Amino acid sequence: MRKGLGWLVRALGLALLGWIGLSVLAVLMFRVVPVGGSMVMLERKVEAWSAGESLDIRQDWRPWAELADTAKLAVIAAEDQRFPDHHGFDLVELRRAVEASLNGGDLRGASTLSQQTAKNLFLWTGRSWVRKGLEAWFTLLLETLWPKERILEVYLNIAEWDDGVFGLEAAAQHYFGVSASRLSAAQASRLAAILPNPRGWSASRPSAHVLSRSAWIRGQMRNLGTAYLERL
Repeated sequence: MRKGLGWLVRALGLALLGWIGLSVLAVLMFRVVPVGGSMVMLERKVEAWSAGESLDIRQDWRPWAELADTAKLAVIAAEDQRFPDHHGFDLVELRRAVEASLNGGDLRGASTLSQQTAKNLFLWTGRSWVRKGLEAWFTLLLETLWPKERILEVYLNIAEWDDGVFGLEAAAQHYFGVSASRLSAAQASRLAAILPNPRGWSASRPSAHVLSRSAWIRGQMRNLGTAYLERL
């Protein structure tokens, strides 16, 4: 019995080490290889298949130089203004979210761009402690093995912006008929504004809430300034 238990522990240990090694290799590979898909894209395909529907995934990888600075700044302004300074987890926003919840408010999200990149690329969208634990692990790997510029580059290329629309190039074409390199500040702010609910809100037919949120984002973009991107 004791011998069998020892064998099981060793097998589990080897499996864990193997999984850690594979996850590190995957993160290292995606540091240099263009990312042409993600686990969230696969999840959406499976959801459509389960519902008896078809879903065409639109995503066109664009390197950093072909992504408009307006879009880079808009997403940072909307989602994670301390992105250049934290190490994957924004403890300030996390504390504020917990305090707001304890004071009777809704528990709002405090995910950083690093966490969102980790989730979109490697994991699924559901909420569970298992997924949050895996998200933390992959976030630490990204922050350790990738520069901030690469994290934002990958995020902008795999973020979901509508049903089947992933990445900034596909989103820019889908909503405005322009390339990702030619987005204006107004267009970029609308795209950033719908990120919390990309399948429910539209950047080309914005609601009053989206218009208000995009105006706030443009104000934050002006406050940050384009020189902010040099910190990445």
